[in-house]
Amino acid sequence: MKTRLLAWLLLALLGANTPAQAISHNSWDDISTVGAIGLVGLALGTPTVKDDWDGTGQAALSIGAAAGLAELGKALVHEQRPDRSDNNSFPSGHTALAFSSATTLYRRYGWQWGFPAYAVAALTGSARVAAKKHHWYDVAAGAAIGTGSGWFFTKAFNDKVALVPWVDSTGGGVEVAMVW
Repeated sequence: MKTRLLAWLLLALLGANTPAQAISHNSWDDISTVGAIGLVGLALGTPTVKDDWDGTGQAALSIGAAAGLAELGKALVHEQRPDRSDNNSFPSGHTALAFSSATTLYRRYGWQWGFPAYAVAALTGSARVAAKKHHWYDVAAGAAIGTGSGWFFTKAFNDKVALVPWVDSTGGGVEVAMVW
């Protein structure tokens, strides 16, 4: 509990210099960068602090794969950014990193870590759109890449409670599974 509180406090402090109400595209860009880097640090740092070296390796694989797939997508798809700064819009690398980190934290340590991490990841993706660095579909692709990478590479540290997303032809949702 103390480790989790300390980790979230550290992430909050990293964002303390970021204005609460972003009024420019640069501020949204800063918010998204703090969110992505903060989550990557948390996903790699938490298992390290807990002496969970398997978790550190899984986080590194998850984040590395998401970053690599995002860069491959940028190399193959030359989508112009909304601000017209370059043709590296698709997919969002910031969002891929944020969602791979959030999924790794969720899969490894449960919903208590995952819920706030996904909130920061969603803010990161939204901030990329608000900063005019990505279209909504760039962010959606980055989130899918990051989430998939996290699910593929990360195994549960404690598998007593699990939230499992599902989709079929009639809809989708989240299933809660508990073992006691």
